[in-house]
Amino acid sequence: MAEQVDVVVIGMGPGGEHVAGRLADAGLRVLGVEAELVGGECPYWACVPSKMMIRAGNLLAEARRVPGMAGSVQLTPDWAPVAARIRDEATDDWNDQVAADRFTDKGGLLARGRGRLAGPGRVEVDGELYEARHGVVIATGSKPQIPPVPGLDAVPYWTNRDAIAAKEAPASLLVLGGGAIGVELAQAFGRFGSRVTVVEAMDGLVPAEEPEAGELLAGILRDEGIDLRTGARATQVRHEGDVFTVVLEDGTELTGHQLLVATGRRADFSGLGLETVGLDPAAKALKTDRHLLAAPGLWAVGDVTGHGAFTHVAMYEAEIVARAVLGEPGPGADYRALPRVTFTDPEIGAVGLTERQAREKGLQVRTGLSKVPSSARGWIHKAGNDGLVKLVEDAGRGVLVGATTAGPMGGEVMYGLAVAVQAEVPVEALRHMIYAYPTFHRGVEDALADLRH
Repeated sequence: MAEQVDVVVIGMGPGGEHVAGRLADAGLRVLGVEAELVGGECPYWACVPSKMMIRAGNLLAEARRVPGMAGSVQLTPDWAPVAARIRDEATDDWNDQVAADRFTDKGGLLARGRGRLAGPGRVEVDGELYEARHGVVIATGSKPQIPPVPGLDAVPYWTNRDAIAAKEAPASLLVLGGGAIGVELAQAFGRFGSRVTVVEAMDGLVPAEEPEAGELLAGILRDEGIDLRTGARATQVRHEGDVFTVVLEDGTELTGHQLLVATGRRADFSGLGLETVGLDPAAKALKTDRHLLAAPGLWAVGDVTGHGAFTHVAMYEAEIVARAVLGEPGPGADYRALPRVTFTDPEIGAVGLTERQAREKGLQVRTGLSKVPSSARGWIHKAGNDGLVKLVEDAGRGVLVGATTAGPMGGEVMYGLAVAVQAEVPVEALRHMIYAYPTFHRGVEDALADLRH
């Protein structure tokens, strides 16, 4: 006999934990199913600990900027406090008891194991069968996408999880992938003395973002001593002794003591039983309506919906699903102003469409660009002031559809532009706002003045 519950949530990462906790708080009998750690990738192997690494690296970079501005410093990088903070403060040494208790204290039921759909409203967890009266939520996240490079499957490469758990910075590091994860970790380790090489198949870094942002970041990383190989593909990987070798298409051989594979993430539906509810287990993402319904009585949250592997997207979608299950009013999902941040230095904030995406949509596009060093605050800031603001306007409607803010606190500067994109504030209204002086966000005013076809 199946045990009766109101809702089953498969996957207790940020999105799954939020929707499960919200429904449990509302008095529903909720079963959360988790095969690894309650809380998911973000608090244990991604957002939180990686930003601790980045914060530490940024402190070193700021100290190196003291000469000529504030005296002199003697600097001795030490990875030990970083590793200790990740274990003690971020992850409880990868123990999820606090997160598990947070859910069960709300009245939730926690099943540790792999959940599998067994027909509409039915979930099997390691031989135990559950039946959900209201429905099931799929929130199984994503996993690293490993490229089919010959030899890679036979070597002990790192993923982000291994990099986060490192007890010391490697003497040298090869990074496959120049997207957000690759460049964040490359810069962090580089600032602690690792000799770093980044290999990116596309022509620029952070290829999902504006090319100007990628070019800006590439210049900074090169100045910091990181070797960048863009437009380069790995054709073979070897591991002998304590050295990894990556062979490129042109025959170049790169070596390092560690190899980090950071070539993106993908949802993995194998073994989830999607076929039992009429869905394709080979799909790249679950197609849903605006309220995240993928099939009758089946909702999807987070990376599995295909709207980006971001914790904030998962949390946003989780709230929509909670409202749908509880019958509460509220809008459906709207991804027009989806924000994202690459936490490098300079920090790259972005929202909405890039110029290329806007043109591909057939919009009448105007763009505006300003440089942070040319602003009053950028000039004052001096060392470490590299950055830019780029705006993308739908000139036909006179509203912004995208923006990028790279520079010190770029992700924070982006917030006002995210509001503008979401609310479709007329560009003319933005032009006639008062921008506080001297702030980094005042550069938005300069970019508005630069808008042109």
